Amino acid sequence: MVSWMICRLVVLVFGMLYPAYASYKAVKTKNIREYVRWMMYWIVFALFMAVEIFTDIFISWFPFYYELKMAFVLWLLSPYTKGASLLYRKFVHPSLSRHEKEIDTYIVQAKERSYETVLSVGKRGLNIAATAAVQAATKGTEQGACRTVTVRMSDGPIQRPCPIRQPGPERSL
Repeated sequence: MVSWMICRLVVLVFGMLYPAYASYKAVKTKNIREYVRWMMYWIVFALFMAVEIFTDIFISWFPFYYELKMAFVLWLLSPYTKGASLLYRKFVHPSLSRHEKEIDTYIVQAKERSYETVLSVGKRGLNIAATAAVQAATKGTEQGACRTVTVRMSDGPIQRPCPIRQPGPERSL
């Protein structure tokens, strides 16, 4: 538990906060060499974070797992070992270059599907909200003055006339 907390702190400070500030400085000073260094770091670190989700679930029981993870983050960051640059140049760049067209195709398809999904879910949500509003308005008219309620929906207007009141015991709709 203690090593997990220390590991989270090390990854936060040395894996994210310091590199974020160093990236800010590289962009601010327009130093292309530093800019490229930090871009390679962020790409490798993003892949590390994606893999970390699974390794935390399946192999965190391994002895010294958190200590190895901290050492790996420090190795990536170190200007002496140039770990992120080494991994990027040896593994990440060649792999991404080989599969770039396929990845781009998947991204385009995902964008198209997500747009269609957002429209569909939004339309359903609006229909549900409109139905709930009609029901609430109808219940309100049952208790008060009678009037017709009109709600505009994407499928066309819906009119809900006030129920006819009959004297006698209350009845449910």
